[in-house]
Amino acid sequence: MKKSSSILVNKNTITSIAIGGFDGMHSAHQELFKNLDSNGAILSIESGYANLTPKRYRQEYSIYPIYYYVLENIKHLEGDEFIRLLKEEFPNLKKIVVGFDFCFGKNRRYCIEKLKELFKGEVLVIDEIKIDDIAVHSRIIRQYIKDGDIKIANKLLGKEYKIYGHQIKGQGLGAKSFVPTINLKIEEFLLPQEGVYVTKTILDDKEYNSITFLGHRATTDGTYAVETHIIDEDIKNSNYTTQIKFYEKLRDNKKFDSFDELKKQILNDIETARIYFK
Repeated sequence: MKKSSSILVNKNTITSIAIGGFDGMHSAHQELFKNLDSNGAILSIESGYANLTPKRYRQEYSIYPIYYYVLENIKHLEGDEFIRLLKEEFPNLKKIVVGFDFCFGKNRRYCIEKLKELFKGEVLVIDEIKIDDIAVHSRIIRQYIKDGDIKIANKLLGKEYKIYGHQIKGQGLGAKSFVPTINLKIEEFLLPQEGVYVTKTILDDKEYNSITFLGHRATTDGTYAVETHIIDEDIKNSNYTTQIKFYEKLRDNKKFDSFDELKKQILNDIETARIYFK
């Protein structure tokens, strides 16, 4: 099901909301959303730390409208003031869905029991979700991504980790000396550990098998780069907004003694990725 990129809904029609940070829109978050009714909505509290699915990218993973509240603007509220704000915003609110560790209000001093006491409606609390005995939390997923353990990160996310970037001019070496690559500038997303990954690159809503390098170009100019090579396709570089989905890490970044060694390794990486997708 293709999710709408923007949903406009009259707040008066909303009867249930899920409240949380929702960076990653991961498996545990989806469990909260499953408990919303057909007139549900998501209330995302923005702390400024979201880098798995920064604000405007979250709608892709929800059929419900998402409303964003900046933490800085509401963290001074006492518990009853926060509930009053919710009732003013959503006058027909009858149900709130939260995670087991939800706290709110000034100094986060109000938690589940206080929420049940203050809100005159249904409060549904979702227990901690674990996959393979690993607790599903955004901070834990971030660490797996930083460590390059994309397979576990994806399992916890319930989808492939995906970043968006804008195409920029590269060194120009790839097409001439190695293989053609699309060079990207990534601004808002957490980047995986340096290395080479099996990926899919999405251009103009079409997915292509690819390998992606992230890291300092140790063999050439030493600068940090994110570059993706599309396998077995001749794609002319264009001003697409480029998406990259990560599947598995192939190897660490390393310095090679010569361009020839580097090129040989790149061709090996491409062949490994080709086999992966078969």
